[in-house]
Amino acid sequence: MTAPKSLPPRPSLESLRKQAKKLARDRALPLRDAQLLLAREYGFAGWQDLTAEVGKRLGNDLEWALAQAQRVIHHNDIVGLKRLLAEYPALLSWQGDERHGSLLDMSTGAYGDAFGPEREHWFTRSTCAELLIDAGAIVLPHVAEGILQSRAVGLLHMFERKGLLPRTLMFRVALGQLDAVRALVTENSYDVRALTDAFICACRFEHEDVASLLLDRTIALHPGLDRRIEGATDRQSFVRFFMERQSLNFEHARAGGLWQAFVIGHVVRSFHDNDLVSFVHVLRRDPWLLGDDYVWFQNDLISRASFNDNRGAFISALFDLDAAILRRRPPPQSEAIAYALTYAKTELIPLLTRIWPLPDDLPHAAGMGDLSRVKAWFDVSGAPALVDLDNHYPGTSPHLRKHDDLHWGAPTAQHVLDTALAWSVINRHFDVADFLLGHGANINTNWNSHEPASILHHLVFLPDPYESMRFLIDRGIDMTIKDYRWDSNAVGWARYGNNDEKMAQWLEEAERQRHSTEGARVELTSAPAPPGSASPATPAPRPRTARRRPGGRRPRRR
Repeated sequence: MTAPKSLPPRPSLESLRKQAKKLARDRALPLRDAQLLLAREYGFAGWQDLTAEVGKRLGNDLEWALAQAQRVIHHNDIVGLKRLLAEYPALLSWQGDERHGSLLDMSTGAYGDAFGPEREHWFTRSTCAELLIDAGAIVLPHVAEGILQSRAVGLLHMFERKGLLPRTLMFRVALGQLDAVRALVTENSYDVRALTDAFICACRFEHEDVASLLLDRTIALHPGLDRRIEGATDRQSFVRFFMERQSLNFEHARAGGLWQAFVIGHVVRSFHDNDLVSFVHVLRRDPWLLGDDYVWFQNDLISRASFNDNRGAFISALFDLDAAILRRRPPPQSEAIAYALTYAKTELIPLLTRIWPLPDDLPHAAGMGDLSRVKAWFDVSGAPALVDLDNHYPGTSPHLRKHDDLHWGAPTAQHVLDTALAWSVINRHFDVADFLLGHGANINTNWNSHEPASILHHLVFLPDPYESMRFLIDRGIDMTIKDYRWDSNAVGWARYGNNDEKMAQWLEEAERQRHSTEGARVELTSAPAPPGSASPATPAPRPRTARRRPGGRRPRRR
């Protein structure tokens, strides 16, 4: 029996990670299997136990405990959380830093809009939050504000029961407390802006009676609003419009008033309904939306068009109407080009580059299929020569730098390589993808457009993805990889996330072919033909697509 390896007195976690990655490459193992094997070589039951020992030897117990807290909260492991708090009571007073938020942030922070019991269950951990509060965790004001923005109604009411919500207008509105709201607006002199914000909040939480009261108060201070509403609809319909899906799917705080928000809401609705005629009609009728003050809105529309299907005509229409964004110098910050590459919309690049130049970095070159430029980012030995990681996506993404949706931490060359691989596969530049795989890109990367998963997961939601899926499968991608949020493989995403049974069965058949055993293992030499095709050369049917936000955006206000 081989004696276990021994950790040095001052072990390096980074060195262990590199050892695990090398083991994964050398033995063609998934990284998590390599980590388990390495941990056992050192005499530990698993990777978590090994890293825990490293943390203790380095005197970094709190850092380790925070990482463990994030894990047990994500898995809603109440027993594990109690045990962790007993061992590390300092966690209750931890207020967060750039790397880790407080434990209440971890429990209440919603990755997506959390309105409704199902979505709140997906994105928050109310049981963990209540346990932390009862154990004496420090509750900072921004925690309640975050709940308000994500529309986590269950958490909101739990905080109210525990006396943790301020008696301010916005929180009384969100709770739907009509009498309390009436008392506050009677006793206080709120201006139009405050009443407008409260009205929007009432609509977001679908409290029609509260919204109606606030609209009446707003009109009393702004009689011209009533004339505009009467010219278009009635007050009840006005309120209900804002409560309907998509009507507030924009930065309504920047609209400039309730009437402006109403008009913008109609533009947004026409965009989501793919109604180009109505879209152009509203913009021509209200040309102020095309001016300098609303470049932010024009930018938002272009960004949305860059990841939604069949919306290029909306960008063209904006340009034909001479939107001010065409003349803004420098142009506003945008990730529209990155979205187009992430969602296989490269036909939009010529439109987008009328405003923003194509970034000169490895991922963008890979996504555009520019093999010669891709090769220029490697030295003569074949190693990446990226110079400055901050000049390569994802390092150039303000959102990813701030939120770290993929939990990647500080930028590395591997992140750049894996992003480049993903974009080349998504956009079917397989010569580029093969080059990247031969120069360090990881086919089993947890890259995804949102939270950690795999490239295969992401492809599930793209139109006609079978050729790209086949490329990954033929090159040995681990099809058992599960995503961070739902703990599901790509088959589960196809079947339950996208409601595409044919795709799920196709992926299952690819898995069976690769791992079938008839006396001996048979390696997959070619993935099965797409469903409905006579041969691999026949185009696959377009799968149904589900709307997802790009780049893991934080909750959008409704």
